[in-house]
Amino acid sequence: MALTILGLDPGLARLGFGHIICPAERSSVPGVVQVVDFGTIETLAGGEIGDRLATIYSDLQELIREVRPDLVAIEKLFFYRMGNTIAVAQARGIVLLVIAQAGLPYVEFTPAQIKQALTGYGNAKKPEMQAAVARELALEQVPQPDDAADALAVALTAWLQQ
Repeated sequence: MALTILGLDPGLARLGFGHIICPAERSSVPGVVQVVDFGTIETLAGGEIGDRLATIYSDLQELIREVRPDLVAIEKLFFYRMGNTIAVAQARGIVLLVIAQAGLPYVEFTPAQIKQALTGYGNAKKPEMQAAVARELALEQVPQPDDAADALAVALTAWLQQ
């Protein structure tokens, strides 16, 4: 039996998503996880916050209808610049609302938990993480943009942590 996981990297400007299908049983063999799709939901920079949140809401609803995930995995809020914290928290609230309305189970991971799961080191740098995502998914190159690669990392973590 296969498990469909939708990984999300919340953001106001760009919300990364990664859709994977994996075996129900965990394996240490790279390439057993199938990447179905990845990308971003983008909002208009400088637009009204309400309009941007509405875009996230409607686009994420549509994505969930298309993907029909068994599980949603979300990166927990983490910031090094306080200027973005409130806006991203609002976007994250929309993500949680859409997931709740769809009645889907979800798990959350901190950036350190994701890094630990994929590289064995909780303070791994971005290039190490991207290389781990490409290796685990047997991809020839690192997924772009970074937000999508991060969302795939979150989805992989959910599978590895089950």
